[in-house]
Parts: sequence; C-alpha cells; structure tokens
Amino acid sequence: MQKSASTLLRHQIRTFQASRNTTYRSFSTSNDNSLSGRRVFSSVPPVVAVYNDEEAFEEDVKVAFQQQQQQQAAAAGVKKKSSKSVPHSNSCAPVVLHQPNDIQKVTRRSTQLLPDGKKKHNVNVAIVNQETKELTSPSYILFAGDTNIPVTSVLKIVTPGDDAPSGTWPLFRLLDENGKFRDSSTDGYNPPKTKHVPNMPPTTASHSMIPSTTKHDLNDLRTILKAQCPFQSKEIEQSGLLHPSPHPFPDTSSTNTLLRAHVHMIRLRQMDNILQNAQRQGRISFYMTCRGEESTHIGSASALQSQDTIFAQYREQGTLMWRGFSLDQFTDQCFSNDADLGKGRQMPVHYGCRALNFHTISSPLGTQLPQAVGAAYKLKMDNDTLPCEDKKSIAIAYFGDGCGSTTDFHSAMNFAATLSVPIIFFCRNNGYAISTPVQDQYAGDGIVSRGPAYGMASIRVDGNDIFAVHAAVREARAYALHHSAPVLIEAMTYRQGHHSTSDDSSRYRDTKELQSISDTADPLKRLSAFLEEHGWMDDASAAAIRNEERKAVLTSMESAEKRGKPKLTTLFEDVYYDKPGHLIQQERQLMEHIKKYPNQY
Repeated sequence: MQKSASTLLRHQIRTFQASRNTTYRSFSTSNDNSLSGRRVFSSVPPVVAVYNDEEAFEEDVKVAFQQQQQQQAAAAGVKKKSSKSVPHSNSCAPVVLHQPNDIQKVTRRSTQLLPDGKKKHNVNVAIVNQETKELTSPSYILFAGDTNIPVTSVLKIVTPGDDAPSGTWPLFRLLDENGKFRDSSTDGYNPPKTKHVPNMPPTTASHSMIPSTTKHDLNDLRTILKAQCPFQSKEIEQSGLLHPSPHPFPDTSSTNTLLRAHVHMIRLRQMDNILQNAQRQGRISFYMTCRGEESTHIGSASALQSQDTIFAQYREQGTLMWRGFSLDQFTDQCFSNDADLGKGRQMPVHYGCRALNFHTISSPLGTQLPQAVGAAYKLKMDNDTLPCEDKKSIAIAYFGDGCGSTTDFHSAMNFAATLSVPIIFFCRNNGYAISTPVQDQYAGDGIVSRGPAYGMASIRVDGNDIFAVHAAVREARAYALHHSAPVLIEAMTYRQGHHSTSDDSSRYRDTKELQSISDTADPLKRLSAFLEEHGWMDDASAAAIRNEERKAVLTSMESAEKRGKPKLTTLFEDVYYDKPGHLIQQERQLMEHIKKYPNQY
C-alpha cells in the first residue's frame, strides 16, 4: 500500500481545478491536523498548499492516502484509525504543489477509483501565476498517461552518438498556452551547456511599435520577437512560419505564411465539423476528424519541401491541405463522385494525390511505415545523383501511438536504421488508440524512447505548439538529408474528437477530460492567443474567418453531392497498363449481367 501512496503523489494529489477568477481564503494551520504545518489556502475545492521540499509533499501524500483508505473502509462499514487527516473531507479534492517562486504548476486532473481497483484518469495542464492569475511557463506537463514530462525550450535532436536523456524524455516547446514564447528559466530539463537568456518585459518591444503601414508584416514581427525573446532568437529567425512566401499562396492570395497556417487550422475545424455532421445525416458513409491535432499537421507540413513524399495514416488531412489540396477535392473524395481522384474506390478520408507527393491512405494500421522506408531507400539513391541540395528529398511517415504496437512499426524502424535512409517517423501520440489509453498501450516512456534502441535520432515535441513542431521537423529533415538517416519524432497531443464516426469516445473517457483539454491545451487557441498578443487577430476577425471557411466548405460539399458517380468501367482500370484478358472477360460479364437485369441497377 505504501507503493500506491507514492503513486498517488503524482496521480491524485496534484489534481485540482483552477481559473483566473478563483478566490482563496486562509484557514488556521496551528494544530497538528494541518498539512504538516505548512500554510494552506482553500476555495472548496481546490486545496492549495505551499511546499518547500519534496519530502514534505511525500509526507502529505501518505496522509491523504491514509484518509482515502479510511473513507473507503468507512463506506464498507469498517472503521480505521489514523494519526493525521488532511483538512478536507472529499477524497477527490485536489492538492497542489505550490512552488516557492510563486509560479504554480497546475495539473488539472481527476482520478476515479474503479470497482476493480484500477484508476481512470482525466488529464490536462494549465499554468497559473498566483498573483496575476495568468498562464505562465510550465516546468513539467502531463499529457496522456501517468508521466510528468519535463519541458525544454532548447531544440535538441538526440542522435545515436549522444547519451539518451536520463529519466523521462523532455518535451521541446517554444510557445506556451498564453501565446508567448518561453525562455529556459522554468524549464524542467536543460541540456548540458545551455546558457539562459531571459525574455524581455513586454513593454520593451510590442506590436504597437509596428507602423500601421506594415501591419501583419512577418519581417517586422520577427524583429520584435527577437527583441522580446533573445533566448529564442535563432529559432525565431529560422522559423519558416515567420517568413513570407516568395509567391502568393493560391488559396489565400497572400504571402503571409503564419496567417495562412491560422486559416488552415480554422478550415480544418470547419471541414471536420461539417463532414462529420454529413455522415451523421447519412450523406457520406464515414469520417474521421483531427480536432486538437491541427498543429501536428500544419507545423510539420510547413517545414517540408514539396518534393518530400508523405505517407499518412488517416488523420493527417491538414498536411495535404497545406500542399494545396482544395476543399472541392476533399469533398469529392468523401462523396466518391466522378471527380474523386481515387475514382470512388476508397472509403471517405482515404485521400491520395500523386501531384502533391501524398500516397493514398490505406485502412490497415501500420502498413504505410515499411512502404515509406522503401520509398526513402529509392530517394536515397536519387539524392546521391543530385548535385543541388534543394532538389533532394526525404520521406515522412505519420502514425499514431497505437501503431507503435504493430509488427510493421518494428520492421520499418529496423529497416530504416540499418539501411540508413532519409525518413522521418512522425508519431502523433494523442492519448488513445481508438479506445485503448496509452497507459494500457505501453509501459515504457512513450514512443520516442524506442529510438535509441534502433540506433535512430529522436526528439519529443509539444504537438500542440505549431512553432515547436515546425522547428523539430525542419531540423529532423536537415539531419535526415545530411546523414541519410532516419529520425523519430514523437508529438504529444490529444485527440479531441471521436476516433471516427464509428466510435463513441464518451464510453471510455470522461467528457470532463475532453472539456479540460479543450479549455487549456487547444492548439488553435494557442496560436490565436499568439496572434492576439501581437495585435494580428481579435475575436471579430477570427469569427469572420470561421464564417468564411464554413461557407466555403458547405459550397464544396453541396457541389460534390450533386456530381455523378464514377463510370463502372473505371473498376477495371489503373491496375495494369495494358488490360489483361481476365479483366476484359470480367468486364464483359458485368456489363452483360447489368443489361440482363437493368431494373436492379
């Protein structure tokens, strides 16, 4: 039972609910029944305690655990004695470690003890400054699972020649939930020889310094960001999201890369909402949303080059959108009409586009991984013959955390490492493999920790931070090309939607968990906060974009729905360059059958 108490240290007692409007009142701690004599504030709930050392925190966890056992025993009609009690009667009331620098690590989490003794967790993270009630930089983050992940603001791909991080692998992040770039002052992990340069106060450089004639100018924005955030000046200067495109984007008629990224994230949300509802109405047969994971799409796609080959799983529609796949093409595929590039042969959301180097998605889990390694091997041979670095390319394979349990995952990783091919394995660790949570999926430290075992460069990144994802993929691509070697990226994110329209996630996760994530860790809200921070966006502007994108999706969907279906003759095309005799015979038999029974078709 003592081991369980230690476990509750991380998994139960740090739980609490906090908001900017929370008010706290003090109560007496002069007696021995207080939390080890430390000063305590409460607002019923939460209970917030100030601790100066880990031992005191451990002690109070044991006390809380004893009280919980008492309450459970009392409920069963059994009385037990305890030498101490915590100053609240509700065993689910949370207690928070309050750091001495008055920056509070807030892990919003509820833990339910199930009848079989297992724990059901609802997880999210927010960081609140006790004085200002504003979000601030976290040192550790709790995503899916039971592990507090240390945060680092230093981009470092761990290569096969490096020592792997001791303990839990750190998570690379640039942008916090408040929309501000972080420095290393609150990092939970700092690589060796890291020199901290504090960020400047916001008054030193603000968006008000930008002349009105250069509003939404990315060059001016970089200048301001580098002045505000000298620690991240290198990443700010290198970020492709903060540089204008040399040519206007066809879908936005603008060269502003950052605003296009924001529009695409909104477009993805609107498309997902409308097409999911279309499936509920019986207008299409199937759909899968990517809500909550948009930054993994746009952040990674914006760091790739158009010649790079993408092998997606089935929740990466944003990568295809970034490359120019139109709303008409998305809806044509979902309605399987005569304009569908796949000629109606695939389920909805199984997109593919040869022109955009996006291989067609297949339903079986993990099959894209060894296929991507094969493509990367061909690219490796091609790269050796190309004198210009700008023409060289890599392959990137996207997959979910559940795919890491397949044999194809192991085969692909091993082949990629031993054959030394330029490929990025991009894992979206969104917490669930359909209904299986990550704590039931693996016992190790996520997916990224497997990289060194294969002799592979690896990095873990905050998948809800578009700037961090972009930077990680940019550097991984450069590494893969320079060394002709694979890189494993684990992007920590959260699937806010159901697995698919065939799934009801409320059967295996609490709706409060989903709401908590949406409130505090949503990637679109984070990017919007950044744009608002610099005067580039407000509520009215964001609402106008949502309305415009909603209308565009509806227009495309209505057009796709009116189109006819592909011709039957297309069933026998595209497999062979010259149609063989057995297919000619089958085609003739089908046509004769339809002619014989015209009323049935």
